[in-house]
Amino acid sequence: MIETIVLDIGETLTRDDRYWASWADWLGIPRHTISALVGAAVTQGHDNSRALKLVRPGIDIDAEYAAREAAGRGEQLGETDLYPDVRPALAGLQALGARVVVAGNQTTKAGDMLRALDLPAGHIVTSAEWGVSKPDPEFFARVLDVAQAAPVNTLYVGDHPANDIFPAAAAGLRTAHLRRGPLGHWWADDPQVRAAADWSIDSLTDLLTLVAH
Repeated sequence: MIETIVLDIGETLTRDDRYWASWADWLGIPRHTISALVGAAVTQGHDNSRALKLVRPGIDIDAEYAAREAAGRGEQLGETDLYPDVRPALAGLQALGARVVVAGNQTTKAGDMLRALDLPAGHIVTSAEWGVSKPDPEFFARVLDVAQAAPVNTLYVGDHPANDIFPAAAAGLRTAHLRRGPLGHWWADDPQVRAAADWSIDSLTDLLTLVAH
């Protein structure tokens, strides 16, 4: 029985279009270029921040992030960044009696902006707020603390095999791989991902059926 659903953030709840477009504008390159490089990084098994390092070798991403914030061109996240299925799926899960938790690799600012959206979720937290990021096992230990359910009764949902599916499964959680975003689509039919994930889904609304049954 699934008692708690824990959801990743980027490309699970939120689209990354604006995120990467803002980096392209900041670095002075076409938006298509950064999109193509993110795709290349994904297919080669790299973290998508590899795209920024290809554009500007030696870049200090944290320093550039701070510079963008200081210039008033920093991180933004609003209602239009949510995928259309997010609110109905999360509300539906709560209606079925499931505890809904949001926990992903994001900044403290992203956590504040997500909470300001008043999503149908009992708890929203980011890696920066915890001081530990996926795929570190400690992140998933924290997930289980807030899940308030046994690992076998906790389902982690995400698009990233290396950050979401594999480490969550190793921690004993149930897992659902979401075919969404570059990573979700590229790795969706990979045999190892299929073997590690308890379910493969195309939409968050698919979770309603999983919990109901």
